[in-house]
Amino acid sequence: MTYNWQFPEWPHFIYSSTLFQPSLIALAEKTGRMSGWYDGFSEDNRENAMIQIMVEEAIKTSEIEGEYLHRKEVRSSIRNHLGLNVPPEKISDRRATGVASLMVENRTHFFDPLTEADLFRWHDLLLGGQKHYPPLKVGAWRTHEDPMQVVSGPIGKWKVHFEAPPSSQVPFEMQRFIQWFNDTVPKTSEERAIAPIRAAVAHVYFESIHPFEDGNGRIGRALSEKALSQGLGYPPLLSLSFAIELARKKYYDTLKMAQRSLEINDWIGYFLQTLLEAQIEAEKHVYFSLQKAKLFGRISEDVNPRQLKVLQYLLKEGPHHLKKINASKYAALTKISKATATRDLQHLIHIQALKKEEGGGRNTRYSVHLSTHNGTEDY
Repeated sequence: MTYNWQFPEWPHFIYSSTLFQPSLIALAEKTGRMSGWYDGFSEDNRENAMIQIMVEEAIKTSEIEGEYLHRKEVRSSIRNHLGLNVPPEKISDRRATGVASLMVENRTHFFDPLTEADLFRWHDLLLGGQKHYPPLKVGAWRTHEDPMQVVSGPIGKWKVHFEAPPSSQVPFEMQRFIQWFNDTVPKTSEERAIAPIRAAVAHVYFESIHPFEDGNGRIGRALSEKALSQGLGYPPLLSLSFAIELARKKYYDTLKMAQRSLEINDWIGYFLQTLLEAQIEAEKHVYFSLQKAKLFGRISEDVNPRQLKVLQYLLKEGPHHLKKINASKYAALTKISKATATRDLQHLIHIQALKKEEGGGRNTRYSVHLSTHNGTEDY
């Protein structure tokens, strides 16, 4: 098997930008619409929408690699890094604080040139301070003499999907990659128009070098996000990893094929389609933030502090993780009697802030009721 880095022309990837004009136009339209929505938000609502996007990216980029983080700890970590939790909340999972720090840094310093030190720091954020078996070299390029292979299957019957360049070549390859990344930052309107293609190339280029012992996928996706931010001039309101995780096998299969040739039109087509899907998903989160703001604006004078607290609790994890509540849970959250909780819930139904779920009796549950421009939509 010959891999892309073994071709004499490496790392000069072959593709045709004109093939992707429809996808690039669709992406530009969606990005423009999203930016318009976002600019119309209050500062608090913009902040909440961006935090929700970062939480999704942090959670999903970890899940792709088989790590499952607690959503509340990731959210709290991001808020800590943004200086929004005063005092900072205590986080027990080092992985949550690390990936949160990477998310925030990548979205606040995206115009800074990429450096070797940046990549080492990102690697340490993701994998440092943890126990690994076998032990990992963290915050440095891999140096082991054994081939770096991407494999699947049981031990002893591995199927090799890709073999990266030998460790001895990594410093040179990464120096060349970093130079390419910094030299190709969009400077003209034409370059910015095809910036998503640069993000696709950056990902397959970095993944093909596979410079670290572990964590390459997460850092590769962070690099794609940095490339997108540099092209747009602001951090993208989307979670690339969320869309990838929805069809993880397709991601790995398409990447595997791209790493066997320098012709990467199929990979770019896949990547741009994934960006479109990520944009559509992000619209749901941004629209949800808008509708949440409308709800609180509509009922602000009709609810007491404990009712407000419960509504915030039910909504805080975004449109795909909305909670439901019953009277007992309401009473426990607000530290009141169940009778008072029932009266609070009935009032929230009366003002159309909550909706009663099917069923009845002591375990009746309630969900949030968000209004839309076309009437009502239940979440």
